[in-house]
Amino acid sequence: MSKARTFRGGTHPPGHKNLSSGKPIKRFPAPEIVVVPLCQHLGAPSRPVVSRGDEVRKGQEIGEQNGFISLPTHAPVNGTVKAVEDYPMPHRRTGPAVIIETVSEEGGRVFEPWEDYSSHSPEELVERIRLAGVCGMGGAGFPAYVKLSPPPDKKMDTLIINGVECEPYLTADHRLMLENPDDIILGMKIMAHVLGVSEYMAGIEENKPDAIETMRSRGCKVVPLKVRYPQGAEKQLIDAAVGRKVPPGGLPMDVGVVVHNVGTAAAVAAAVRDGMPSLRRIVTVTGRGVVSPGNYDVCVGTPFSALVEAAGGYGEDVRRLISGGPMMGVSLFTDKVPVTKSTSGVLALTSGEVRSSEEGPCIRCGKCVDACPLKLTPNMIAMTAAAGRWEMAKEFGALNCMACGTCGYVCPAGRYLVHYIKKAQNAIRAGMGKEA
Repeated sequence: MSKARTFRGGTHPPGHKNLSSGKPIKRFPAPEIVVVPLCQHLGAPSRPVVSRGDEVRKGQEIGEQNGFISLPTHAPVNGTVKAVEDYPMPHRRTGPAVIIETVSEEGGRVFEPWEDYSSHSPEELVERIRLAGVCGMGGAGFPAYVKLSPPPDKKMDTLIINGVECEPYLTADHRLMLENPDDIILGMKIMAHVLGVSEYMAGIEENKPDAIETMRSRGCKVVPLKVRYPQGAEKQLIDAAVGRKVPPGGLPMDVGVVVHNVGTAAAVAAAVRDGMPSLRRIVTVTGRGVVSPGNYDVCVGTPFSALVEAAGGYGEDVRRLISGGPMMGVSLFTDKVPVTKSTSGVLALTSGEVRSSEEGPCIRCGKCVDACPLKLTPNMIAMTAAAGRWEMAKEFGALNCMACGTCGYVCPAGRYLVHYIKKAQNAIRAGMGKEA
């Protein structure tokens, strides 16, 4: 195995992946009621095109694309629309959703299957991926077709498939690489064909040697990476895998690279080869707050509560429920929220897994500065944000922060650094130029 690579900064929180990494993926049937969010991706929510009482088919478009950074939404089941209304979401307080009473999950092939993707033009493939509603399945949910449509002045030469999964607890991508590597590799080849690149590879952390071996045994080029958080962030992955630095405020395409998650690659394969829109994904249900952690293949719209029940229910002393991982995930106020295309995990933590909520004053130790993978000064951004000094926070690079949580994790004073930085980002983007 070649020498593992990494990036500057970051940290190494306990993985806790042993709770679910050995659990094969189980297919979870659609529940009686599915709540399908009209915004499962970054950008504008899709516009509903169905109403209460409508009969819908699996794979039918129930929300039309509403702008360039948007995607269509499809029904994951055959059934009847019960309502179109706002509903609690895992990535925001509430959002628009189509609520469907399930009749069955039969059928669902919407597009003509294309067995030979190379016989189709890049434009045709991008359009299929757009119509199928494929978005990034690593967490951010960026529409996949947008990344595959770089401006003419941006010349791409490298595609990286992200199999890092550096968030503690989560193992959905790991299991997908072990159990369905062929779809990942097919999706990778389709996207390389679209982009016109000859260099494509998968980046995988070395704590997944079985995944590295499985992908390599299928002829995939793999770059082994050191176990370090946030190794899976695009800029850090590009730095480690190909040694290129994405400039502050820039995008991977500025250095000729496109990054997609392994789940996204598998979804691209299903859209092109099978004619299937993006309706299901793999979700890790884990943490010591559930009885039997595992990995599940679920349809979008499945409530978190149903997944927790499938994992044996809650154990004792559950302190916090999180959508995603503990570093960048979102704490929830209810388990009635639905799975979206970008839901990577459902994490139930006990009091022993959650740190004290008490926050101390900054002791000027500089640990957050040393750990920041973007070479920012999180302490200064947080202090200026706490004082309402938005312009000064901007000068310290608040908008460049990706909210990975590394700074807060290493802070010995328990400062809520990401909270303050996000507050500054929201204020700056809202045009609050005046100081508080």
